[in-house]
Amino acid sequence: MFLDLNSDLGEGCGLDAELMPLLTSANICCGFHAGDSATAHAALKSAAKHGVHVGAHPGYADREHFGRRDLTLSEDAVFELCLFQVGALAGLAQSVGIHLRYLKPHGALYNQAGRDDAFARPIAAAAEILNLPVMGLPGSRLALLCKARAGFIAEGFADRRYRADGSLVPRDQPDAFVSDIAEAVAQAERLVRESAIQSLCVHGDNPRALDFVRGLCDALHRRGIPLRACV
Repeated sequence: MFLDLNSDLGEGCGLDAELMPLLTSANICCGFHAGDSATAHAALKSAAKHGVHVGAHPGYADREHFGRRDLTLSEDAVFELCLFQVGALAGLAQSVGIHLRYLKPHGALYNQAGRDDAFARPIAAAAEILNLPVMGLPGSRLALLCKARAGFIAEGFADRRYRADGSLVPRDQPDAFVSDIAEAVAQAERLVRESAIQSLCVHGDNPRALDFVRGLCDALHRRGIPLRACV
């Protein structure tokens, strides 16, 4: 048994250099919900240096809300958004001698695709064209639609709390975040045991991201769970 440890980087949040050597995968922002071509390029160069696998992290062009506000878009618009953003990032990745391994939607796009086929379908279609598996919540609509196409990577979160149906507690609700490292480790172990996750995420814009990642690395090492990229 092994586990992939990922984080959302290239968003201009200031911890990329410290986090990258500790990760096995990095979800690189495509420059729409945050960051820009320079932050994406820097993150890709760092990933290449440290041997970290990279995935594309496309999101809504809604910088004011960091891509975390639900939007009403047509299926064509979601499809085009994904192809355009991931295609651009693929070119930057090629320039540093690496290639994209997967696609992980960001923020509201991730959540809406998890529960609504109108968002999941175009992401699955774009991923199939790009020949990239999609990372998301197990048991979601996105999981169901992607498994039969380009493939799916089941992801869990160490720093977010869950509702009974397996979805994440919305960020604007009380108790949405895990703030204690010991609790994050316990949640990670439960997710591995009960949800068969393949990859564990700590958000790169979490102010305690570095402490969380270090704590998780140490705890997983002590439990004999090796860290390795899953794709």
